[in-house]
Amino acid sequence: MSSAGSRVAVNFVKRIVIKVGTSTLTYDNGKMNLGGIDRLCRSISDLMNSGKEVLLVSSGAIGVGIGYLGLNARPQTTREKQAIASVGQCELMNAYSRSFSEYSYRCGQILLTKDGITDKLTRANVTNTIETLLEMGIIPIINENDSVSTTEIMHNGTFGDNDTLSADVACLANADLLVILSDVDGLYDANPKDNPSASRISFVEAVTDDMLGLTSGKGSWLGTGGMATKITAMEKVTAHGINGVIADGSESQVLERILDQDDIGTFFAAR
Repeated sequence: MSSAGSRVAVNFVKRIVIKVGTSTLTYDNGKMNLGGIDRLCRSISDLMNSGKEVLLVSSGAIGVGIGYLGLNARPQTTREKQAIASVGQCELMNAYSRSFSEYSYRCGQILLTKDGITDKLTRANVTNTIETLLEMGIIPIINENDSVSTTEIMHNGTFGDNDTLSADVACLANADLLVILSDVDGLYDANPKDNPSASRISFVEAVTDDMLGLTSGKGSWLGTGGMATKITAMEKVTAHGINGVIADGSESQVLERILDQDDIGTFFAAR
């Protein structure tokens, strides 16, 4: 399918998984970006009004906890990060609940550990919860359970596991589209921080071995800013027959523009 044809296909999707990163939810000082959260919730609510089903995979628990507690530095020990995540998760869900209620929607929290995806019984329970929430018109908000799981925390936020989690959730929920919102506006053919001539790649027909190979190694431009896990996530969902988009979460009406087939971010075609 052509680039134009694939982007047109997103207009017909029914179920969308949206992953939002910490950088979209918070300011550099750790305080919550309340305007950004409200714009996200408004866009998701409008998608729901149009008949779409939306699942939100949200990072930000540790970042929000740091800001809420007024800490001057990121904690170094796993136990401190887990404790702060428990505080931040409450504040984050409170913000989501307030914003969604403004648009007459409710949300429900699902905190997962790895066995929620890999264990057959637990996976079935998670699937049943997601399907029931969607049937009730409630927006599932999913995060890794940082207070009991060290998978994401040990990556120190650089290669956060929520990119992988969003791909797992998209496959689990049989979604039609995965949108990863971050502080980057897509995949580039070179590191735009080092190369002013770097160009955004609008369309990826298939994630190649060469592309995946670029994500390894300390000096790799794909290995910075968490792009490595985003590419891997896209490789997983496209192999599962799900289209994907990586886009800048700070872009005005980014979700609406993606669904309107605008040339925004990088589109990964389902195989």
